[in-house]
Amino acid sequence: MMSDEALLSGDQPKLTFTGDASRSLLIVDDDAPFRIRLARAMERRGFDVVAVDTVNMGIEVAHESAPRYAVVDLRLGDGSGLDVVKALRDARPDARIVMLTGYGNIATAVAAVKFGAVDYLPKPSDADAVEAALLAEGPLPPPPESPMSADRVRWEHIQRVFEQCDRNVSETARRLKMHRRTLQRILNKHAPKA
Repeated sequence: MMSDEALLSGDQPKLTFTGDASRSLLIVDDDAPFRIRLARAMERRGFDVVAVDTVNMGIEVAHESAPRYAVVDLRLGDGSGLDVVKALRDARPDARIVMLTGYGNIATAVAAVKFGAVDYLPKPSDADAVEAALLAEGPLPPPPESPMSADRVRWEHIQRVFEQCDRNVSETARRLKMHRRTLQRILNKHAPKA
């Protein structure tokens, strides 16, 4: 793996695996500090890691190297991680893929599994949880007995649109066809306490 300085300076990361093919791991995440920490932690656990930050680079690695394992962020700067999951599944049907996201909800979890992910973890997840998900055998655990409430689904939808609008309240309110003040009250009600 390249040094932190090289990764953070924008130098080209390695795009091929050099070690044991049965432990090849692709990490696709545009959060550089998280990607670097996770890559280092997974290398210490014996994985041969390639870490990239875009959908296009993830697809390129999938086509050229077809890794055994992958950890893919759902939302990347240049598109959806689901495109990487599809490319990985096409290149290597037995690949074990874990989807990471800070915007966890039932719809995106179902989409990730339909595209071929074997598990879905909230971000940030630690290396132990990622490794456990990658190496788990058998089918996914059953869905929870008590699904999210309608209020929780609504809140997650608002949050997702808010993030898509780069946290712009006016644009989010326009897209949700909601009054700006109403949206501000909802956001303030659910804001984390300082």
